[in-house]
Amino acid sequence: MRNVGTVVRGIRTPIIKEGDDLANIVVDSLMKAQESEGFKFRDRDIVAITEAVVGISEGNYVSVDNIAEDMVNKFPSKEIGLVFPILSRNRFSMILKGIARGMDKITIQLSFPSDEVGNGILDEEKLDSSPFTLDSVISEDEYKEYFGDFIHPFTGINMVDFYRNLVESENCQVEFIFANDPRKILDYSKDVLSCDIHTRYKTKKMLEENTSGKIYGLYEVMNKSINGSGYNPDYGLLGSNKATEERLKLFPKTGDALVNKIQDILKEKTGKTIEVMVYGDGAFKDPVGHIWELADPVVSPAHTKGLIGTPNELKLKYISDNEFADLKGDELKEAIKGEIRKKEADLTGNMLSQGTTPRRITDLVGSLCDLTSGSGDKGTPVVFIQGYFDNLADE
Repeated sequence: MRNVGTVVRGIRTPIIKEGDDLANIVVDSLMKAQESEGFKFRDRDIVAITEAVVGISEGNYVSVDNIAEDMVNKFPSKEIGLVFPILSRNRFSMILKGIARGMDKITIQLSFPSDEVGNGILDEEKLDSSPFTLDSVISEDEYKEYFGDFIHPFTGINMVDFYRNLVESENCQVEFIFANDPRKILDYSKDVLSCDIHTRYKTKKMLEENTSGKIYGLYEVMNKSINGSGYNPDYGLLGSNKATEERLKLFPKTGDALVNKIQDILKEKTGKTIEVMVYGDGAFKDPVGHIWELADPVVSPAHTKGLIGTPNELKLKYISDNEFADLKGDELKEAIKGEIRKKEADLTGNMLSQGTTPRRITDLVGSLCDLTSGSGDKGTPVVFIQGYFDNLADE
């Protein structure tokens, strides 16, 4: 009988550099961890690699000048509106620097009271006592009068001031408005770059239906190479991160080939079919800062086919409290095992019990990996998971 359920291990690797053979580095690191820790590989184990090292190894970088050139190609008028950029020094400031370098004037529309992923732009208590509602359009002067003293509780800065200084440092004019309807930007510019992440297609469609100007999404900037630069055909600048003061690392574009190669090598070395995925930000929300972690366009841009789908699980607490409320101890445990076996035999998934929240396996596993590896100095860009697909009925 197994007395341990899911086990998650952060796997240390050498420092990954551009051009490294990442597949073999991952496998070699796993084999060394297996030797030192003594675990045994099993079918349906999961190996996950953070997107950061995938992008680094494939050399998928762009420069600020690359972004500026692509912006001029797309917006030759050099006067545009930006709608719904997130408030992030790591995620968006370098993108904004490239946009400003290519443009003469930018009007930036920010949503309020926070951006798409939960970063605040004003004090919500002050908003409640102000003359504005969530349907208002707030000018920059009005923002300064009512909310201008706001600073982010974690970073200690005001992102309006930060973004203004950044744009002006590139000799570009900038104006801010604050509104939650993306169409409001069209009162200031007919040419618009929509910068939101998870609502990107809806926002772009709304704008296209209300203007004859040029409308692009951030996922369409740097979706092709500029002068030999990196690019991402699916996500463009979405999912990018600051690398240096003049360079960004893009979301990886070779993940599918990588995960299948790692799976094949592990099969040859261990005899086991091990699932492999690339993961970025997890899909969870900080209850204190109210920040939704997922600033990447997806949790997992690449994964092997065994990770497709959603879990078909029973909510043990629900059936324990309701269907078997009169049972305890081993008798209760055996009854629940019987329900699990019936669920597994029902290929339609009709045994899914009340109380479970249907989410994709890759979103759940990716969030687990992001929490395990963190974003700091743990040095574990690979995460190894065993027993994720086990249940109480497994002996």
